[in-house]
Amino acid sequence: MGKPVIVLRWSFLRFLFGLRHMGATWQVGDGREQALADYVCAHARRNDIDDAIRAIDEFCYAKKYLINVGDEKGEILDRAVVAAHPRRLLELGTYCGYSALRIARAMPADAVLYSIEFNPANAVVARRIWDHAGIGERVVVIVGTFGDQGKTLGTLREEYDFAPGTVDFVFLDHDKAEYLPDLHRILDEKWLHAGSVVVADNIKYPGVPQYREFMRRREGVDWHTREHQSHAEYQRLIKDLVLESTYLG
Repeated sequence: MGKPVIVLRWSFLRFLFGLRHMGATWQVGDGREQALADYVCAHARRNDIDDAIRAIDEFCYAKKYLINVGDEKGEILDRAVVAAHPRRLLELGTYCGYSALRIARAMPADAVLYSIEFNPANAVVARRIWDHAGIGERVVVIVGTFGDQGKTLGTLREEYDFAPGTVDFVFLDHDKAEYLPDLHRILDEKWLHAGSVVVADNIKYPGVPQYREFMRRREGVDWHTREHQSHAEYQRLIKDLVLESTYLG
């Protein structure tokens, strides 16, 4: 694995140039997501989740910058999953499947992660990586969003038996403008129970101030939140913040 860099590499700057494309498609636009899947399949041992994670981190340090949660914040996510002992987990924002690998490694053997992804091409990349890592049967990817007039929410209810009190853990790492609306949609469905945990990435960079303010206002009422100081993925210049919030019911 590489070392956290203290300069903004060209691949990061190329990513910034592709932000308009990223906002529309959730791909940078230069093929780096597909290149990641090729790299993992070529350089990571089959059915070895640890080696798949290593290969992705290696690719992101040495080849192309990607917007997955990264190794530093990934350890925060790992600890939150282990502490929660979840059986049913929900992820909003699959991207290339990196955070799902970390979640699957940390969650109990009988747990299942349901991951929601806007872009079908990203879902294909993620499935390819998961199958190579040997976790394809433990992670379900659903193409859609929670803002699609109830279609994806209905899929979770009707096809995957999502019901009140059945979701133990949620990871938010998708469209930042949708963090709070999607949390409210989850609450409206009553899927959480007392003790359910919601982890939210990128609270400081690129920033989700309204989500942080919501958790501050609800502290001790129906949420208890821990704030984890960190850095944006794969570098040490830009500071970031991860929120780990426990639902009090």
